[in-house]
Amino acid sequence: MIPGEHEDEDPGEAELFEHYSFQAASGQEPLRIDKYLMNLIRNATRNKIQQAARDGNIRVNEQVVKQNYRVKSGDVVRVLFEHPPYEHLIKPEAIPLTIVYEDDSLLVIDKPAGMVVHPGHGNYSGTLVNALAYHLGDMPMNSDSRPGLVHRIDKDTTGLLVIAKTHQAMAHLARQFFEKTTEREYIALVWGNVEEDKGSVEGAIGRNPKNRLQMQVFPDGEQGKEAKTNYEVLERFRYVTLVSCRLETGRTHQIRVHMKYLGHPLFNDARYGGERILKGTTFTKYKQFVDNAFALLPRQALHAHTLGFTHPVSGEWMAFRADLPPDMTSCIEKWRHYTRHVTDE
Repeated sequence: MIPGEHEDEDPGEAELFEHYSFQAASGQEPLRIDKYLMNLIRNATRNKIQQAARDGNIRVNEQVVKQNYRVKSGDVVRVLFEHPPYEHLIKPEAIPLTIVYEDDSLLVIDKPAGMVVHPGHGNYSGTLVNALAYHLGDMPMNSDSRPGLVHRIDKDTTGLLVIAKTHQAMAHLARQFFEKTTEREYIALVWGNVEEDKGSVEGAIGRNPKNRLQMQVFPDGEQGKEAKTNYEVLERFRYVTLVSCRLETGRTHQIRVHMKYLGHPLFNDARYGGERILKGTTFTKYKQFVDNAFALLPRQALHAHTLGFTHPVSGEWMAFRADLPPDMTSCIEKWRHYTRHVTDE
């Protein structure tokens, strides 16, 4: 199966990582690290542990070690799994879903802010996958062994997701995402007055070597994967800009990383520095105004607004739209009012 691409997924809860940390007890006899971890991590297979070692994701005393390293007394061991070892133990939970469309092959949902897409470190329940397991029962696995998921958005991004209900739908939809024949538009509020009315950002995206919970642009493409975002200004509010972003690829945190690369981090995006006042005056009233706007929208200002794809059975083109959620509309209206009525220069 060809995997779908994953726009804006949070690596802390999606592809990267399940975290465990242990300190070897005093008197610990030397023991191969794979055996040591199997004794401590429930449901983790030896193959999964050895794969983590091959990927450089097992560290002892902050140094990467191989699978034959022998743990000794006092060692601090940290392991990062690419996928949770309990992925086959997903519990159905009666969590309400906003279903935009559903038939025998798929459903489209409007995900709220705060909902993690699938179980991961620190989020063992309350996820979209838990809700889907309750709503749908059996679901086809994607290439990452995650039920129903064709693509993902992170915890604090709102908007549209398509979910496969059959193996045929999973394969067909995954191929569309891989071949870039889907259409996806996101609405974002970004810091600064975006200079061009429309444009494109191209730059390979890969993991930040200094902070593995962040992604970054590698403009010469020496690392990461190719990525392209087309943007268009929708409205300007002096110190922030409302933009539409259309994806040609779907890399982790693509819009957030590309807009930061342009010099326009998303409003209140704490992971990429947007939770600070980046543009504007030093007046106390302005600071209070921005703090109030942050309170209205306590997350990054990003919404998966439209989604289009070909139905895997009928061949019909399907197009969906999700209105901006109340937290974004309230924040935008606050900036709109500020632009019209406030003079602070």
